Order: sequence, then structure tokens, then C-alpha cells
Amino acid sequence: MKVEFLRATGCDVVAFGKNDKSGPAFVRPWVGRRTPNTWLLQPCLLLVLLLPQGPTAAQVKEVRRVLVFYELGLSSPAVSLLDHRLSIALENSPYQIELYREYLETTLFPGPEEQQEIRDSFIRKYRERRPDLIIAFGPSSLRFMTDIHEKSFPGVPIVFGGTSPEEVDNPKLDSHFTGVWQSWKPEKTLELALRLKPDTKNVFVVGGTSSFDRHLEVIFKEHLREYEKKLNLFYLVDLDMPGLLDRVGHLPNQSIILYTHLGQDGKGTKYIGASQSGPMVVAAANAPVFSPSDVDLGYGAVGGDLESFEKEGNIVGGVALRVLGGEKPQEIPMEKGANVYMIDWRAMKRWGLNEGNLPPGSVVLNREPSLWQQNRRYMIPGVIILLAQTFAILALLWQRSQRRKTEAELKRSENKFSKSFRQSPLAVIITRLRDSYLLDVSESFEQLTGWQREEVIHKMAPEFDLWMNAERRAEFVNKVQAQGRVSNLEVLIRRKDGQTRTMLLSAELIEMDGERCALSVVADITERKLVEDALSNVGRKLIEAHEEERRWVARELHDDLNQRLALLAVNLDVLNRELPPSASNAIVHTAEIKHQIRELGMDVQALSHRLHSSKLEYLGLSAAAGAFCREFSDRKQIPVDFRCENIPRSLPEEVSLCLFRVLQEALQNAAKHSGSQKLQVSITLEADHLRLTVSDFGSGFNMEDALKTLGLGITSMRERLKIVDGELRIDSRSGCGTVVSARVPYHEKSVVARAASSGA
Repeated sequence: MKVEFLRATGCDVVAFGKNDKSGPAFVRPWVGRRTPNTWLLQPCLLLVLLLPQGPTAAQVKEVRRVLVFYELGLSSPAVSLLDHRLSIALENSPYQIELYREYLETTLFPGPEEQQEIRDSFIRKYRERRPDLIIAFGPSSLRFMTDIHEKSFPGVPIVFGGTSPEEVDNPKLDSHFTGVWQSWKPEKTLELALRLKPDTKNVFVVGGTSSFDRHLEVIFKEHLREYEKKLNLFYLVDLDMPGLLDRVGHLPNQSIILYTHLGQDGKGTKYIGASQSGPMVVAAANAPVFSPSDVDLGYGAVGGDLESFEKEGNIVGGVALRVLGGEKPQEIPMEKGANVYMIDWRAMKRWGLNEGNLPPGSVVLNREPSLWQQNRRYMIPGVIILLAQTFAILALLWQRSQRRKTEAELKRSENKFSKSFRQSPLAVIITRLRDSYLLDVSESFEQLTGWQREEVIHKMAPEFDLWMNAERRAEFVNKVQAQGRVSNLEVLIRRKDGQTRTMLLSAELIEMDGERCALSVVADITERKLVEDALSNVGRKLIEAHEEERRWVARELHDDLNQRLALLAVNLDVLNRELPPSASNAIVHTAEIKHQIRELGMDVQALSHRLHSSKLEYLGLSAAAGAFCREFSDRKQIPVDFRCENIPRSLPEEVSLCLFRVLQEALQNAAKHSGSQKLQVSITLEADHLRLTVSDFGSGFNMEDALKTLGLGITSMRERLKIVDGELRIDSRSGCGTVVSARVPYHEKSVVARAASSGA
């Protein structure tokens, strides 16, 4: 009721509070819509604010703390997918969720002493901040909870996932544990492979040497033992990566590959299985590769009976909501297996596999759309245009009876028209549409085309081969007849001397002597087009070079400098253990240095991600933008309200990268110049375009002054958007905040056009 009263008085209501909008509301007059008597409303406004809250006031949600332990970091695609699905599930909670994420990073810090130190730090960290629910993903996380649950988190319910009973040696779980066990079924994947490729005689199982790699190797050997009698099974698990890639690239005919997991090769080099080693094996192999989980798809693997991390994340999220809702863990049965038959259609086509041999209910990804799906947006308008032309013809039949009444008036105006027609500075052409018969041309036409008027009039245009593209001319004729006019159509014209020129063509449908004709005006824009294209190409190349440099620097920071920092921390740890107990000061000092090095390593890794986001390549714009907003918020200590709706995961790379860079630039500018204590980001798909909006509630600025003082930021955003046919709009007023809006066309025709332009 208060809000409605304030709106009625011509004031704007602005809510400042928590993300669930349950916080207190403050109001201010709406700048720009203040009426002359607004000052009279101030006492009323104060009175409304002092009124007691009615029953319609928003209810404050109860807070629930959820602590999640992940075995690996977000660089693991499986962890990213689990975290994404879990976050979506918790959004449906009736509570205000305080979500805490911790990562054991067992790959980066595998040593028992390192892991113990990490775990002890977690216990100390949450000693005074007791969670209402703990979620453990991965065998190390579950083993950690079974070891310390009763002592450190007594009574706290625990939901687990991302592990199988064999990985944690069938742990004893008390009544506070529930969740979902993973179930690896390589025999089902092999049966699927034999259905798709029945001539298979050789099966090569590819894996690595990490503890998880060895665990999967044992499972595969146990489940595939019965097939050793009828197939030749080979286990390629102890090779270094170059040797493995060479081996899988020279397999004999009638072979397939079952990929398990490769987190470490025979030389001890570590990899991220789903996004690094797996794609390398698939790219090098001369036989189809069948994978164990859904995060392995998308790089050329065929698929199989997959452990679905997406499905597992949904299950764990659902169980978590039930526990937060009051159900006891012992009342929720543990589930086993989140498996699904999932196939990559493109990989099947590459290896000539028959889709008809798939088991019922199989999920097929990346299927090529049908002819109707590809062209319905063109076919429907085509039918509409055809119907419109039909009705237009019927209307013309009626108009014919009215034509004679206007012919006399038309003749009187011909003399006036003829004079302006001849002296027009632009080339003017009158063409009979039904047969391209040239009725007349202006003097400028002669200069434009090199053809004299006497050479072309009363002849048909195809005789002079003016149009470089006959289909383009047919399109022009159809548009004039269907719409009555054409505006600013770019066409290529061949002059009499053979030169090709770019023209800008506009035309109106007219009638002359009972015939439908086109009155066309043509301007030569060849030089201007060359300059615009040159500038565009230079801008594109500069931006591409800039991105390539960012990728290189990010890769060097992540793969070289960060690894060296990690090694330095390990060496300091070794040095610390070798120091005698009497050197207590040195021990403390080296421990502090090791801590500083690790913090530096984390900063370097964060800088690497800001320079080049691997999430953008592997998870798409939504996940990358959301992760950047969270990291930006933590780093700058400015809340960022992020919203993303209906964004396809598989956007064109140049569109995703463009919007991501605009988001980075806009947030950096807002944090640096606006002084705002809150930022809003939204990415939405609206009809036929994508829209990115970044809003702050700060001081605002003058656009003319900003272009002089803000450097290349705004110019860079605009140039990036030009490459993808997008546009940038910035609305800012002093004291009212700033809204940066980027709009990029997104439909099949524009994507194809950009791809063709980029290829050219």
C-alpha cells in the first residue's frame, strides 16, 4: 500500500536490501519526473514511512548455512557442473542460503601432510560458524567427513555424491549420512559399442596412473573379464602422453577405445581428465572413443552408458532441499547410480555408426537439425509473402478499373518529373519489372555505368550484364513487388569497361502506361565501402591479436609461473620439515613465506582466469559470466546481482567472447568511477537478439567528458560489438547512476553471415 501511494504521488520507489528483497525499503523522489508541487508531498512521504508495517510486508527468510566440500577445484568440468546444478537446486529453497564452498584440491596438493594441513584449516575456519548442512563431493571429501564428523560437526546432516563405495573402502556411515553412490558400468558401454560397431575385435582401455585412474582400471578389469574370451583386450595405462597418443593413432582395424580417466600419465605429468587428456586422446585416435561420464562429451568422444554429473548434481540438490526442509537423513534412502545412455551425434556420423542400433531412451546430443528446423523461419515468411502477393494481385485487378481515372493527371505531371529526373545528381533508372526493360535513365547513370543513354533505353538490362548477381536482382524485384519499396540495398554493378562497383540502391514501385515499374535511385559507395571494410578488418585483427596475447599470457601464468610457485611452496615445506626443532624462528618464518607464496599463486591463478576464462570455452557464457561476477564481487567487495535467462550454452565463440569482454570492461569502469555500493548484471535472450546490461547506482557521468578521460574502454567495447554486428548504448546522468547495454543479433541468418564474412 505504501508503494502504491508513493507511485501515485509521482515518486520513485527504490529498494535497497538483501538479494531476496526482504530488506528495508527507502524512497527518493524520481529525478526527471518531479512535478511543480512535489515539495508539498514531502510531509506525506515522511508520514507514510513512519506508518507501521501491514500484513502485506515482505517476510524475512530464515538463514541456513550450507557447507560444500569438493575434492577438486572448479578447473575440473565435473566439479563445475555439479556446483552449477547444486546452486540451481538451492535457489528453490524457502530459506536464505549462506553457501560456503571449499576445495581439497587433492590433485594439486596430494601429500598427506598438505591435505592434513588443509583439512585442519577447514575445521578451525568453521569452528565458530556451524553449518546446518554439509555436502561432500568426492571420495576424499566423504572420507574427511567420516573421520571428523562426530568430533568437529556433531549432529550436522551430511549429503554426499561424486564417489563409489569402492573408492572409500565401504566406509561406515552413521544415521547422519545420505546421498547418491556412483556406479561405473563399463560393460554396458562396451555392449553399446558392439551394437554400434559389430565388427569390433580389439578393445583398447586407455587410462592413467593416479589413484583415481587406478581405481577405475580395477573396476574396468573386473567388469570386462568375461569379454576377454571373445575380444582382444589391451590396457594402455602406464604410457607417457606422447607415447599414448602415438599408440592410439596407429591402432589396427576393427578396434575401439574405452577411455577411463587420465589424471596422470606414466611420467607423472598431471592432467584434467575431461578437458585436457580426454580431448587429446580423442583427437589422436584412429578409432572411435567411448567415454565414462557426461563431462567427457563434446570433444569428439562417442559416449556410452555415462555417469551423469548433471543428473547427480540434481539428485544431491534435491536431497539437500529435503534435509533443509526437516527430513532426517536416515529417512531418505541412498541412491545408486546416476547413469544414462548419452551419445554425441557428430561423433557417430564421423565414424559411420548407425543411430538405429542405439538402445531405447538414449539421449542424442548435437543432432543436426532437419530441413524444416533449419528453414522454417524462411519458409513461413515465404508462404506469407506468397499469400500477400496473391491478395496484392487481386487488389491490382480492382485497381485497374480505377487506373484510367488517374492517367490524365499523370500525364500532366510527367513534364515536371522529366526535368527533375534528368538533372538528378544521383543515377535514376526506370525499369519495367516484368522483363527488366529499361524505360529511361538519368544523365548521372551514364557517368556511373559508362553506358550512354542511347545504348540502353528500350532494351533489357540483362543484355548489358549490369548486375553481378542475377539472384540478387531477383530478390530486388520480389521485394519491390511485395513491399512497394526497397531502401539502401547494397548491390554489385559491372560498368561498361568491366570495373565492379558497389552501389547503394533504393527503389519505389510505380505504374507507367499500365505497367508495374521500379523507380530506382543509385549511389556509388565503392570507396566508402572499402574504407569501412578496411577499418573493420583492422579493428578485428587488433582485437584478435589482443585476445591471442591474453590467451598466451594466461597460459604462461597458469601453466608455468603458477606451477613454479606451487613447487616453491612444496620446497619450502620440505625445508621446514628438515630444520631442527631449535630453529623455531626459521620454521615460523618459512611457514609464513609458504603461506604468502600460496596466496600469490592463488592471485596469479585468478589473474590468469581474468585474462582468459577457460570456463567461457568449456561451459559457455552463462557459467563464465556468473563465475566472473562472483570473483569480481569477492575481489572488489561490491555485491553484484547477476541474472542470466534463456542463454544457449553453445553460442558462437566470437559472440560469447565479445559479451564477456564488454562485461569485464563495464564492471571495471563501474567499480573505478561510479562509487556505487551495488551492481546489477543481466544477460537475456530477447526475440532475435542477446542483451547484456550492467547497471550501477553511483554518481553517473557526462558522456562527452567520459570519452575524453576514460581512455579506450568505451571505444574498445564499441569496436568489439561492431565485429558481431552489435551495438552499445550508455545511459548516464549525474547522480542517477549508469546503465551500459550491449545488444547483439542472434538468429541463424546473422550467425551464418558472420561465419561467411569471417571465413572470407
